[in-house]
Amino acid sequence: MTQEAISPRSRILAAATDLFYRQGINTTGIAEVADRAGVSKRTLYQLFPGKDLLVAAYLDGITATTERDTGDGNNEYKLFDTALSPHERLVGLFDRPGLVARYRGCPFHDAAVELAEPDHPGLPLVIEHKHRILRQIIDTARQAGAPDPDLLGRQLAVLFEGAMALSTSLNSTEAFDFARSAAEALLDGALPA
Repeated sequence: MTQEAISPRSRILAAATDLFYRQGINTTGIAEVADRAGVSKRTLYQLFPGKDLLVAAYLDGITATTERDTGDGNNEYKLFDTALSPHERLVGLFDRPGLVARYRGCPFHDAAVELAEPDHPGLPLVIEHKHRILRQIIDTARQAGAPDPDLLGRQLAVLFEGAMALSTSLNSTEAFDFARSAAEALLDGALPA
């Protein structure tokens, strides 16, 4: 499919998704997004009247892909993979991502760090996504037979968030190995034999 056959809105969102994730939201300008998408700034502003709305649309688009492997190194999709046992889904969160030269971690975490205004339209999407993943981890812990799935789920969520954040900061996915061994210890102690 040629670039012209793809709608300007789709091209803008694809460009924003790549640039916001790879470079950061605050360092990526609207002109750069428009240029990458092959549209004028005017067209971009007609479709997204401000950068904040484009950021919200970017985050909304990522939310829509959470349940499938998009090849971006995010293991959250494993929580939704019913071909795996609940135990395998929980441990799968901590598989070491092995995809890119510069691991950027969770785009929602990155956005939460960058979006300083408390009324930014992207922040509710960040919060809802994090709550959704936490609920899924807790539900998966329940399916695995944890006597206290809420506690186990919250502990695993903290480990997972920590592994992503540290991996981003150090540009090394080694943190996932340490988080995985801690997660396995938690699971061994919490789940029936």
